[in-house]
Amino acid sequence: MNTIQTSKMQVEIWSDIMCPFCYIGKRNFEGALSKFANSENIEIIWKSFQLDPTLPEKEEFDHIQYLVQRKGMPANQVHAMLDQVTQTAKNAGLDYDFDHVVTVNSFNAHRVIQFAKTKGLGDEIEERFFKAYFTEGKDIADRKVLSALGQEIGLTEDDIEQALSNDEYAYRVTQDIQEAQSIGVRGVPFFVFDRKYAVSGAQPTQAFADTLNKSFAEWAAKNPISPFIVSDGPSCSPDGHCE
Repeated sequence: MNTIQTSKMQVEIWSDIMCPFCYIGKRNFEGALSKFANSENIEIIWKSFQLDPTLPEKEEFDHIQYLVQRKGMPANQVHAMLDQVTQTAKNAGLDYDFDHVVTVNSFNAHRVIQFAKTKGLGDEIEERFFKAYFTEGKDIADRKVLSALGQEIGLTEDDIEQALSNDEYAYRVTQDIQEAQSIGVRGVPFFVFDRKYAVSGAQPTQAFADTLNKSFAEWAAKNPISPFIVSDGPSCSPDGHCE
């Protein structure tokens, strides 16, 4: 008996590399997905979003100064806020080091993400960039840094050059951002399940599990995942084997 691959339910995730809750949300979602019985029938699609497109490609302020200015909060409150976020990240198994975060524009990183998606490496590049930004203090606007990180997950130097020079990938970034605005996304992370349900923010693993179960049950009712039953007979394959 032969089987035919069925389609998969899509989960789209809008995120920005410089968003601390996007990395936490990724981990919580992964926790739910790891226990989901039909995880092989889920297709994850990463979408670009920029929290602050006005940031320069070269760092002008350290992360504390940047947040003091952007949020209009005193430094002691910013430190307290980041301590709380760091603990939330630790609870998700992540180590954040805000003292060494390089606060720069994330657009170049998103261009590389868009290219990586064409190679089936969207999840891998998101993970690598998040760790580079929040744990390792890497400059995610620097082209040499992006090239080195991209090569770690299987891209080539030429791939990175194409991602950063071909306007197609910049266009895809802006398309994702415009799409987010059109469907009412005001903050990230934002998870969309089969274009029917959404989870906004880094919610607990159980919230993702509940939405996965509900959305997949409805999707599967319209898209049976059982393979076709095929009655076999004499046939020939492309390699010339006939029986």
